[in-house]
Amino acid sequence: MTDPVFFAPSRRYTAGEVANLTGSVLVDSGQSDVSIEALAPANEGGENALVFVDGKRNSALMPSLRAAAVLCPAEFASKAPAGIAVLIHPRPQQAFALVGRLLFPTAATPGPMTSETGVSPHAHIDPTAHVEAGAVIEAGAVIGPGASIGSGTVIAPNAVIGQSCQIGRDGYVGPGASIQYALIGNRVIIHGGARIGQDGFGFVGGAKGPERVPQVGRVVIQDDVEIGSNTTADRGAMSDTIIGQGTKIDNLVQIAHNVRIGRNCIIAGLSGISGSVIVGDNVTMGGGVGLADHLTIGSGAKLAARSGFMSNVPAGEIWGGYPAQPMAEAMREIAMLRKLARTRKQGEGGNG
Repeated sequence: MTDPVFFAPSRRYTAGEVANLTGSVLVDSGQSDVSIEALAPANEGGENALVFVDGKRNSALMPSLRAAAVLCPAEFASKAPAGIAVLIHPRPQQAFALVGRLLFPTAATPGPMTSETGVSPHAHIDPTAHVEAGAVIEAGAVIGPGASIGSGTVIAPNAVIGQSCQIGRDGYVGPGASIQYALIGNRVIIHGGARIGQDGFGFVGGAKGPERVPQVGRVVIQDDVEIGSNTTADRGAMSDTIIGQGTKIDNLVQIAHNVRIGRNCIIAGLSGISGSVIVGDNVTMGGGVGLADHLTIGSGAKLAARSGFMSNVPAGEIWGGYPAQPMAEAMREIAMLRKLARTRKQGEGGNG
């Protein structure tokens, strides 16, 4: 039994085409016809494969490359073995990703899981829902009353779209995902198992214990957002939970009620954002970041992985640690603790 091929190249590209598409400089114009049909990591490579090498610590890979072509910065070009087409680009990984999207378009954008097109007879579509021509509703999907699905959007098997939700065009809702009380823009990708629009965690102390505060807001997801598998975004309590245009969110992220996330943010897996946090544009959060409620994270800030935040972060700053603080201060404290530990260890050794 042969292994299945899940992703076949859309077509063959030449090194010359890659240079034109990415704005790279092909060192040897005589290699413009070199064929590229696959992508590979630089430490593996392979026949007809395109690889990239970036960063000083990876420059040692250059002399031993086995590939059809390599994307690299100018200072690495002379280290490539003979016979490999060298494409110079200031951001090799970015150029590599562009070629990957062209070479394997089905890997870049999720598509239907079944061979069905249009609306499956095994889906449940409420008579008052509106599904534009060109949308794909797969078997087992549920579209609630008054919901709207735009052309080109795929609703995968067993996904549930609640009453009056609106989903724009050319998007994707993965298998088993649920969406309620939400307005979603165009080209939004929501992976399998995600939960959008459920109650926020709102309780107030009462005579008999915690009592629920009604959550009457919505979730608003703007164009070109991507949300990973099993990520949750609670609807707002009274105002909306908002995720800004172009933001990319990893798997297993918790976004609480009333959170407002700006545009083009990157939020890595296992991060947790408490209620009413405001996140500016172009913020990067490493994996496992935790944000206390009602904080403001300034635009362009970078939050180190596994850091816990109890105070606001100014725009453009890099913070980390637990509790988090400016990264330079955190590193100084770590250095001082290590120095103190070494001094104490040496003292204890002297007493022996």
